Amino acid sequence: MTESRQFQFGEMAQALFDSEEAPAVPIQMKGGKLPSYIKDHRKRLRARFMDGGAQAMPDYELLELLLFRSIPRRDVKPIARELLETFGDFNRVLSAPKERLRAVPGIGDTVITDLKIVEAAAHRMARSKVIKRHVISSWDAVLDYCHTTMAHRDTEQFRVLFLDRKNVLIADEEQAKGTVDHVPVYPREVVKRALELNASALILVHNHPSGDPTPSESDIQMTSQVNDAAQALNITLHDHLIIGKSAELSFRSAGYL
Repeated sequence: MTESRQFQFGEMAQALFDSEEAPAVPIQMKGGKLPSYIKDHRKRLRARFMDGGAQAMPDYELLELLLFRSIPRRDVKPIARELLETFGDFNRVLSAPKERLRAVPGIGDTVITDLKIVEAAAHRMARSKVIKRHVISSWDAVLDYCHTTMAHRDTEQFRVLFLDRKNVLIADEEQAKGTVDHVPVYPREVVKRALELNASALILVHNHPSGDPTPSESDIQMTSQVNDAAQALNITLHDHLIIGKSAELSFRSAGYL
């Protein structure tokens, strides 16, 4: 068996403050209080959110709502727009690495912490809909979870969903992190962990940061190697999902498994 060999999932080649650090437009404050136009703006945004929810707000205004708490004494609209220009959209701001967030002028630990709390809450809510649930009957929730946790990352991540004999999800674990176009994976370690968890089936999941879920040759080869190693130990590989920004590819549906 060659399962001890390292493989790399990869994409096919492809031809958007700390409260006292934000360099926002200076605000003249009297007695440490915000000017009325800033207070009124914040009040209006909060009221609109409570009345219409997130659907009633563009990404930069939703970011403003978050930044109100992190940056209590600044005009946060320019900061929200700068974050979106740097990382692209709301989800990519939340999932951006701490080092890249900190590189944005004025962003400090207070903002980064608040953004990462929101990101963690979103992941936990999505995970609660699939863990200890029957995977086949909760397939849409599984896909939603995978997209929530992986679709907006700027580097590749390889995860394994471990299932019991009744196809109930018993564990979801990150096995490896990679770069923008590949992630190292060891088939032997995947199967070893399945045995440790007494899992009877697996679903492999990894993301393509470019957004295109088309599998590369190394993706296909790696899936075959994991499948061979799993079958030798009577473990079923149900599927391998590649998560793009707005779509996913199922190896089984596409005929690769």
